[in-house]
Amino acid sequence: MRKRFLRSLALWLIPPIGTLLIRFIYLTNKKRFHLPTVVPSEPVIFAFWHGDLLLQPYLYYQFRASPKANVLISDHFDGQIIARIMRYFKLGTIHGSTTRGGAKVLIQALKSLNEGYDIGITPDGPKGPRHEMSDGVVIMAQKRKTKVIVYSCVPSRYWQLPSWDRFTVPKPFGTLDFYASEPIDLEGLEMEAAKSVIKEKLMEHVF
Repeated sequence: MRKRFLRSLALWLIPPIGTLLIRFIYLTNKKRFHLPTVVPSEPVIFAFWHGDLLLQPYLYYQFRASPKANVLISDHFDGQIIARIMRYFKLGTIHGSTTRGGAKVLIQALKSLNEGYDIGITPDGPKGPRHEMSDGVVIMAQKRKTKVIVYSCVPSRYWQLPSWDRFTVPKPFGTLDFYASEPIDLEGLEMEAAKSVIKEKLMEHVF
C-alpha cells in the first residue's frame, strides 16, 4: 500500500517538475540546429538513443509546426513518468517495447504511421544494451516505406547518470547542438545492413 501511494505521488509530482526543469535547461542554453536540407511532409520515424531522450521534443518542433507524433515508451514505472512529461510537450505515446510483446507495439506504431503520425523510437530502449539496435525501427520503416531521421543532442556541459544508458542531462548556461540527419531510406536492405546504417548515423555525435 505504501509503495503504491509513493508511486502515485511520484506520478503526480515528477512530470510537472521534470517538465519545468527541461524547459529551464533549454531556455538557459544557446542553441544550434543542424537540420536536413529536405524535411518530408509525410510521416517519418525519428530515432535517437535512450540516453539522449531529454531534449528531443525541441528538435522535433523544428520539423513540425503542429506536433503530431507518438513516442514508443516502456510500460515500466519510469516509462509512465516519461509518458506524462511527453504530454506536456503535446506528444502522444505508445506503451510497450519492440522486444517484449513487440508485435502489439509494432501494430500500434504502424497504425499510427497510417494515420499520419510521426513515430519517435529509442532503438536501444527500454533496457539496453546501450547503443545496441533492436529490429523495431527497421521493421516499421520497411513495412510502411517510411524514411528514418536520426536525432542527437550534444551539450557543451552535462551530467551523465550512472544508469545503463548513461542518461545525459545538459547543464544550464552552455550550448546545445541539435543534429538531425537527412531522411534515410531503408527499402531493399537486409535487416542487419539496415540496422548498421541507422547505428552508424546515431554514433556520429555520441560523446
